[in-house]
Amino acid sequence: MFRKVEPQPDVYEFMDLIAQYSDAPVENKAKWDALAALIYTGGTTGVSKGAMLTHANISSVVQQFSAWFPDLKGQFQNLMGIYPVFHSAGYSVSQNLPIWNGWCCTLVPKPEPGVIVDMLEKFRPTFLPGVPTIYTALLGNEKFRKMDLSFVKGYFGGAAPLPENTLNELKKIHGAIIYDVYGATENTAFATATPWGGKVKIGTVGVPLPNTDIKIVDIETGARELQISEHGEICIKGPQVMTGYYKKPEETAHALKDGWFYTGDIGYFDDEGYLTISDRKKDLIVASGFNVYPKEIDEILFEHPKILEACCIGVPDEYRGETVKAYIVIQPGTTLTKQEVISFCKEKMAGYKVPTIVEFIHELPKSAIGKIMRRELREMDRKKGEIP
Repeated sequence: MFRKVEPQPDVYEFMDLIAQYSDAPVENKAKWDALAALIYTGGTTGVSKGAMLTHANISSVVQQFSAWFPDLKGQFQNLMGIYPVFHSAGYSVSQNLPIWNGWCCTLVPKPEPGVIVDMLEKFRPTFLPGVPTIYTALLGNEKFRKMDLSFVKGYFGGAAPLPENTLNELKKIHGAIIYDVYGATENTAFATATPWGGKVKIGTVGVPLPNTDIKIVDIETGARELQISEHGEICIKGPQVMTGYYKKPEETAHALKDGWFYTGDIGYFDDEGYLTISDRKKDLIVASGFNVYPKEIDEILFEHPKILEACCIGVPDEYRGETVKAYIVIQPGTTLTKQEVISFCKEKMAGYKVPTIVEFIHELPKSAIGKIMRRELREMDRKKGEIP
């Protein structure tokens, strides 16, 4: 039963508003280089900002991504719409890519394993995208593990790197080849992808999309372009790069320089032109003068059979400046001690990278698309330290 809500100051009834205007078709005043959408960043490392995307940005990235699948031109496809349309990946793939190509998108109301499995069974999509936490959760679903997924042509990973053990398990059970993609809201979600039908290199995010240039620059000045295998900040230039942040000129000037978008991500190219993401610039941990990339430690922790999820952060340390702290979610029905975690890490990595603090947690903070929010974890840890 519905009850009428009393009018509030500055709150307007939708039907009352539209009743003021004519039913005649709205004139199309869209311009190629004009603002088309404000898509807000995920806020992984700071306050969410509105990326100003033009019609050119949106159209370009759809055409770039469509060109990645030349053998599918003119064929009907059905995408599983796991990413929400308010997210840049969902906006570009779940919404605009199907419209451009005349494909279908099966929108998932809530990205829970049971819901996804039921929809896979009912709608039989040809493309199945997902962030690492989605695939990890699906692998824990017995029905998913036993399903015949021969109708799926492509599995796509994005937003964060997939742990190698997850990749191997998906391949073992379903023969899945994961095509990794990389990008940011600021470049309308996509800049690189694993070549469709080409060489797959686990741990990389593929090669640049058509008409996309990428360079790696030194972290200190951002002015010196680095060579192959050298770690530095990833910069992107292409027709999909935003015009700036909405009403944030200082942040825009910091992010956009001479047409290049400075992502804040750290990575490197190998000798075959494949890009690997090392970490976020703001997530870098400096322990005893050594640079420690928390993502690298996360991935090693994921290899432990009793660890479901892991996320490492840097915390203050009187002696080292910073030290590594690991937050861990263990597999259901298992037990694990802090010392077992530390001993496991000592066998897998250099001593300065080994977490000196381990804390078990029931659930890691995640974004709307299931991406682990390292910034929120740092903030949560900081607040705990302030409690008297």
